[in-house]
Order: sequence, then structure tokens, then C-alpha cells
Amino acid sequence: MDLGYGNLKASKFVTNVGLITTHGPNGENIMSAEWTYYVSYSPAYIAVLTGGNENGKATAQNISATKMFGVNIAASDQNVIASIAGNSTGREVDKIGLLTELGFEFYKGKKIECPMVKGAATNAECALLETKVLGDHTMFVGEVVEISSDGSKQPLVYQFGSFHELGWQMEKPDGGMLAKIEQLKEKYAKSPQPPEISTAPKQ
Repeated sequence: MDLGYGNLKASKFVTNVGLITTHGPNGENIMSAEWTYYVSYSPAYIAVLTGGNENGKATAQNISATKMFGVNIAASDQNVIASIAGNSTGREVDKIGLLTELGFEFYKGKKIECPMVKGAATNAECALLETKVLGDHTMFVGEVVEISSDGSKQPLVYQFGSFHELGWQMEKPDGGMLAKIEQLKEKYAKSPQPPEISTAPKQ
């Protein structure tokens, strides 16, 4: 099945905005990545999906060349930088220079040679661990080598082409509902399964 970009059937996914910073053959660069996820807490791994090298993407080329990248989770007041970073290619536009002239600030990474975004909700410096092509995107998995977070900042929210702020926080189930759930878990508990017996021939 091919959903294609902008398909309404895929419009219900809600993500943050990863501002992915790199350096390399295309110079210093920044892009907005809708698909930016923690995939392991211990050790700390973050996965970023971009258009692949075959599409001439500046970020993919830079990461492949230098084996490092920055993940800056955009704060709710950084919709402008997120929009600029996502609407042009670093092969044609010096987005770091453009954003600096607009008043946005960057700093050099402590452990990697990439610019990092000042004022982001979280800044993570990553060393490339694995690269995998998945359909029309390339996944870069990085091991976090340095990270900081601003507890006063809320992340920017992205949903089907639009930016949003986090809103009202819903309450978790109350004590009565939690007790009922525990009762039902006991009622619907499964019997322990016997251990699997290997049928492989012994060496």
C-alpha cells in the first residue's frame, strides 16, 4: 500500500518537531523532522527519519559523512524556526545563516561538531549508530553522548501540516476505576504457559 504524502488516512498522527542539525559536505545545516523518537532509554538511542541520500537530502548526506547529528526538540515558541528549517533544502539555502540573521541563536555542541539550537525544549548530541533505509525514508539511529533539557519549555506539537501547543492535561483514571481495573485483571488473568521445548537437534 502507498499512502503518499498528505493522505488524510494518515492525518491522525501527532508528533513533536525535531530540529536536526548537522555539518558536512553541505556545510552546517538544520532540518525539521516530523519523525524523531527515543527508541531506547538505556543506552539512550534516538532515531530520526529523513529523505535518503538517493533524494539528495542535505541532512542525510551530512550525517553519512560525519557520523554525528544534533536533535533539538523544538519548543512551543519555535514554530518560525521549525517552519524555515522544513521548507527548503540545505543544498540550496544556508538556513543557519538565514535563521541567525532573523535573530535565532545557535551554539557549538559539546561532544559533536554540529550547531545546536538555543532555546529548544531539549538538546541531544548524537553519534551515529545505525543507518537503515525504510521505504522512501532513511532512519538514522544515534547514541546520545550529551543531552540537556529546559524544564520551563513545552515542546512544539505537529499534526498534519500544522503546529500546536500542548493544551489541557487530562487526569488519569481515579482510584475507583483503578481498583476496578485490578479486579478485572485478576478475572481475565491467563494461565501460565509451559516453557517452549526446543526441537532443534543437539550438537
